Amino acid sequence: MRLPAPATWLAAALGGSGVLHLVRPRTFEWLVPPELGDARTWVLGSGVAEVATAALLSAPPTRRAGGWAAAGLLTSFVPAHLHQFRVARGNPVATAVAVLRLPMQAPMIAAALRVARGR
Repeated sequence: MRLPAPATWLAAALGGSGVLHLVRPRTFEWLVPPELGDARTWVLGSGVAEVATAALLSAPPTRRAGGWAAAGLLTSFVPAHLHQFRVARGNPVATAVAVLRLPMQAPMIAAALRVARGR
């Protein structure tokens, strides 16, 4: 069985996540570091950015731009992943989720860069 191309699974992951950010913003607000200001604004903005990036990745003429956008977007999420460790203190399940989520960013960013470079 052949795995989907990076652009396909990145578009699906970002599109799905973006829709969830827009439909259920409250679910994600706790991930926004308070130093960044209004959490709802950040969650809705990142949802729009994720959906837009998924659209770029989905169309061959804009796929490379989508790869660059995805790499930048995924990199910009690192502070939220680090903040998750701060708020998860004392909660083993939340800490385990944080431990799993942060390292997943590296292969996703690498895949986005492969798409951006046309590979």
